[in-house]
Amino acid sequence: MPIRKFSLIAPLALLPALFGCHAAAPSGPPPLPPEALKAVVERPGTGREALARAVDALFTDPAAGETRAVIVMHKGRIVAERYAPGYHENTRFISWSMAKSVTGVMIGMLVSDGRLKLDESAPVAEWQRPGDPRGEITLRQLLQMRSGLKHMEAGDPVYRSDEVRMLFLDGRNDMARYAEDQPLEFEPGAKFVYSSNTSVILADLAARVLAPAQDPDSRRRAVAEYLRTRLFEPAGMRSMVPEFDAAGTLIGGSMIHGSARDWARFGEFLRNKGSAGGVQMVPRQWVDFMTRPSPRESQYGAQIWLNRKPAHGEASLFPERGPADLFAAEGHVGQFVLVAPSRELVVVRLGMTPEDRLHPLVSLLGNVVGLYQP
Repeated sequence: MPIRKFSLIAPLALLPALFGCHAAAPSGPPPLPPEALKAVVERPGTGREALARAVDALFTDPAAGETRAVIVMHKGRIVAERYAPGYHENTRFISWSMAKSVTGVMIGMLVSDGRLKLDESAPVAEWQRPGDPRGEITLRQLLQMRSGLKHMEAGDPVYRSDEVRMLFLDGRNDMARYAEDQPLEFEPGAKFVYSSNTSVILADLAARVLAPAQDPDSRRRAVAEYLRTRLFEPAGMRSMVPEFDAAGTLIGGSMIHGSARDWARFGEFLRNKGSAGGVQMVPRQWVDFMTRPSPRESQYGAQIWLNRKPAHGEASLFPERGPADLFAAEGHVGQFVLVAPSRELVVVRLGMTPEDRLHPLVSLLGNVVGLYQP
């Protein structure tokens, strides 16, 4: 009778299970999905696989929320670009508060043109009446979010917030009027209070000096044309679409739409101290001013966030491990244009992450920045 070779092998195969022995688990990180490595160029200025993993985490780590687009630019070229299903290079993404930084640049251009003065009373006619203490508010104080006006951001309940009332409720038809009508709560210049309403006041000041006639259509056309010819087209940001309210005021605190690539171009424009294509579009000193800590909040400049330890509250970025010269245009629910001049780096992340889960997202963005060294 022939010997069946498997008769002894089968029992032997059970020995590891009987004695609690198991095959060694594979070591090392899991393989990257094809779309992760495909999103990164061959020579991105750091380890290609490491960058692919850091970008992939922004899309796959549940802590990041819903990431819709990521772009990494190094030394002026896109080295990583990835989109979630349903989004692509031509999708226009809403800025939310990243619009504030665009508004800040526009005001800098008007100051450079001699049409606004940084340290004079902000030219709001209603504030210039005799005895009105708001006449002491300067343009500089508005830019640095220390106007002293009674503006409550992110109130509870939400419908009591001044930015919600201005954008969606009783102030929506004339947002600047709503924002400018509020009384002083603090002495002008004395306290930092982050406020979307303040950025709308800045946008109104731009319309006041740009539009010869102050009807809504004239205001809208004048500001849109100024942004198009002075910033968007020279910087190559041709997808940008600003929104205006019924009074013709740019919603300069929250509503400018643009592609991820154009938001990256905006970051690159700031990284290059206000120049693009060899043209200096706003004085270098203005970008220095925007990215210099304000007197009342070290992690905020002029319409832009800084990677500094905060004077009050929690850090918006990652000052404990990121470069000190990093700054960011930031928007509601996780919109970021991170700019790190010393790393020659711009990182854009667009998506939807609840406000109470932003810290893990910011940490993942810090991982991307950390892959590049000066």
